[in-house]
Formats: sequence, C-alpha cells, structure tokens
Amino acid sequence: MTLFRLFHLKTAQHAVRAMRTPAPVLMLACAALVLPHCLTAQSTESTGNTVPSEAASPAPLAVLPSQALGADDLVQILVPYCPELSHSFRVSSDGTLNLPLLKQRIAVSGLQPAEVETKIAAALVSEQILTEPTVNVSVLEYRSRPVSVVGAVRNPLTFQATGNTTLLDAIGRAGGFSPTVGSDLTVTHHSALANGTMQVSVQVIPLKELINGADPKYNVKLVGDEEIRVPEASRIFVTGNVKKPGSFPMQTDGDTTVRKALAMSEGLQQYSTRQAFIYREQKAGEPRQEISVPLQEIMARKAADVQLLPDDILYVPEDGGKKLTAKVLAGIAGFGTTALGTAIVYK
Repeated sequence: MTLFRLFHLKTAQHAVRAMRTPAPVLMLACAALVLPHCLTAQSTESTGNTVPSEAASPAPLAVLPSQALGADDLVQILVPYCPELSHSFRVSSDGTLNLPLLKQRIAVSGLQPAEVETKIAAALVSEQILTEPTVNVSVLEYRSRPVSVVGAVRNPLTFQATGNTTLLDAIGRAGGFSPTVGSDLTVTHHSALANGTMQVSVQVIPLKELINGADPKYNVKLVGDEEIRVPEASRIFVTGNVKKPGSFPMQTDGDTTVRKALAMSEGLQQYSTRQAFIYREQKAGEPRQEISVPLQEIMARKAADVQLLPDDILYVPEDGGKKLTAKVLAGIAGFGTTALGTAIVYK
C-alpha cells in the first residue's frame, strides 16, 4: 500500500476523533482529500509541450506585454500549490496547450493571457482537480508576430510586433513616409481561425485622417501577421518646352491641372507656345488618346483649365504643330524622368 493511500485510510479511521483534533491539522487533512493531485504528486516529468525546469517554481523571467497568443509562443503558468502546472509551456502548432493533469488540450490561439487563465481554471474545476484554482499566465516569448511595411516609406522593413504597436508606430519604424506617398494606405490582416484556415481582411486608411489624428480608429493596433502597403502617389509627366521636364506626383486632393503641372515643371521656356497636347492611356493594347489643349488661352485665363488624370503625359512643343511619336510616348511612360531628358523625336 502506497503512502498516499495509507494516509487516506488513516484519515478515515480517525475521522471519529476529528472533534479532538487541533483545527490546523484537521484543515490540512480535509484539503488533502479534496486536492490529491496538486498537493501530493511530485513528478517532474515534462509532459507534451512543457519546457523543462530545474525547480518546481521556476525563476522569474522577463514578461512581455500582453497580446493575443499564437503557435509557438512561450508562456509561464503559475498555479499555487500545484507544481505540475507551474512551468513554462510552448503553444503547439495547432494553437493549443497540452498541460499535465488535464485530459483535454486547452485552445489558446487568438486569446489574451487573461482569457487563457480563465480557460485553465475552468478546466481544473470541471475535471475535479482543484475547486477554486488561482491561475496566472504570462508571456515569455512571442515566437512570430511579423509586421511588414512596404511602398512609399523611407526604409521598408519587417519587424516583430510586441505590446501596443500601432499603425503610426510601424510607419515611424520605417522612417516615415517618402515624398511620393499617395493619399491612402492599406493594412492587410492575416489571422488563423480555430478550424485551421487563414482569414484575410483589408482595411483602407485615409492618409490625411491618420496624420491629423482626429479619429483614433485609423491608428489601428497591430498584433502581428499584418502587411502595411503605402502606395506611391499617382504621377503625371511633363515634357517639351518647359524648364524642368520630369514626372510629378498628383496632388492628394486629385486636383492636378495643366496650369499646376506647368508650375511643378517651373514654367515654360522662352519660346512662344500656342497649344499643348495631353496623351492619355486607353485600354490595354490601344494607343494613347491625343487631346489638344489651348495652352495660350489657359495661361491667359481665357479658357478653362484642363484636369489631368494619373499617368497623363503633358507635352508642350516649341512649335505648336509638332507632336510626339508613339515610340517616344512609350519611353516617357515606361522610364519616367530618364526618358524625359532624352532627345525628342517629332512627327
């Protein structure tokens, strides 16, 4: 007969003398009957995904800020008077914890540490291991919480999200926006569901609202597995009889006109110019549409200014009758400022 069973037998035999037993001893005996596992078992075997420890109560490690758990994260669990559960455990690849004494795995993927505490405590009660357990769960290591920032930022990068990381934090880590940033950005969230599938959602964040900070909902919290894509601003091309030919970003309000495009290219050269041409993209495989612009009247404010669209080419010839060839148009659109500095071939 084991010492454990002998203890219970002796306790039962002497129950009739409980009234004469000192109160502290009586309380200890009752507790042993109710909590046989955690008060008496002393096994140090690592079960499942337990991280071995030299002592029943491991030395304190650095605790990370609280955020949702995922596969391969390392957590520290502390249950007073229960050394079997007071260990470090690694979350399995299926998002569960395999804990000693418990028959069922605990699903923890996507849960905060406080929610995991509640689930473990409920399992201990339902399996009659503890009656009123106190469970503490803290995070020692987040294995993989990548956040990528790409596009119109100064230093595109990928980093691990920890704690209260926000969208503006991520942009700051990437060195801020580049001068060519567009008007909106997107945040793509990837999250694992309980059935093992991956859920993907996309948020469109207006850049002006994010920077102004008027509505905090746009400065979204990042928990990992997100991609932040900052698009380049749409561009136009100006070439010909201008002082500074080149490609220029569309204004964020979308109001980019012929006059504004000429201002960005530092104005016209000294040659007299009566008209200009806009070359506009059409459907795939079709040549660009040629639109004649009454430039002299627009500059004299005798005609309405003309709105430009993304990827428009504004060409100001020295002689109003000369136009660009399709070959040069393709070069300008394909190579941007490099092509704009090359020799112009006329019809």
